Amino acid sequence: MGKRVTVNDKMQRGYVYELTAPMGRGFTPEFTPEPTPREMLELGVFCGKYMTDCREEFPASWFRRARLATLRRDPELNFFRVDASQPLSVWRQKGWICEDDPRGWFQWYCRYYMGRRLDGEDERQIKRWKAIRRHVAQVKNNCEPCDMTCRRRQRQALLHWAYDSRKI
Repeated sequence: MGKRVTVNDKMQRGYVYELTAPMGRGFTPEFTPEPTPREMLELGVFCGKYMTDCREEFPASWFRRARLATLRRDPELNFFRVDASQPLSVWRQKGWICEDDPRGWFQWYCRYYMGRRLDGEDERQIKRWKAIRRHVAQVKNNCEPCDMTCRRRQRQALLHWAYDSRKI
């Protein structure tokens, strides 16, 4: 704890943050993500392109079995083999991106998981995470339990938000 992390990747240069909580612990009680960032990367999220240039920032173990694209986004790398993402330009237009996390919610989650805490921003992102839960109810109401072929795009989107839609 108290470790400083300096980020130098394609989207941030010289960004510094401090880890003030133990990795994977000390979460706000109402924030209970199911898969860890490592598990999400192993399952396949964001068409394999989300974390290809920022491996130095996070533990090497997160990337050992990660499903990452080498050239361009590939929906086949996603767990449900569908594209369930909107372009970053849409995220920016809607005001979902903050300066601290230019890649969006998953970058925030990775850094939060590592132990970074940001007053105000943590509350905003947790509120967004909780709002996505409505999709869990839609999958439950429209699919047979554990039918991985039903609502694959919605299930993939839930996985992007750290809800383990394989259990629904």
